[in-house]
Amino acid sequence: MASINIGIPAEQRAAIAQGLSRLLAETYTLYLTTHNFHWNVTGKMFNTLHTMFMDQYTEMWNAVDPIAERIRALGFHAPGSYAEFAKLSTLPDAPAKPPKAMEMVELLAKGHEALARTAREIFPVVDAADDQPSADVLTQRMDIHEKTAWMLRALLED
Repeated sequence: MASINIGIPAEQRAAIAQGLSRLLAETYTLYLTTHNFHWNVTGKMFNTLHTMFMDQYTEMWNAVDPIAERIRALGFHAPGSYAEFAKLSTLPDAPAKPPKAMEMVELLAKGHEALARTAREIFPVVDAADDQPSADVLTQRMDIHEKTAWMLRALLED
């Protein structure tokens, strides 16, 4: 591999890439769960949730590429298999039997909160390395996941 000199030492680049790999795995896991729920939601709120879940999984689908490309720009391979994602992700897989609609909403809200936490956990390493491109990716992900979690939690209120 060619030498990389972007102003971030190799050790910091490795730590950032490791954190971003976890974020990528968790994003893909939540993407797949959300897509699953989109297909399998039923009940009185079917149209609303079916459409909402599609918007959410589409947003996450569009997010995985910038995360993976940032890992590559740092000089590391991006994980890209279910086996790697399962090792890296702290999120549970989608339930084998689709839950009721409001349980889906609750599970997705918790998933988005977890992704916001993951992005926030990586941020100090990125900040210490003065890595603005990675900070930008993380800031965008935190904003999206926190807003999405809020909107999902709002559906759970009486």
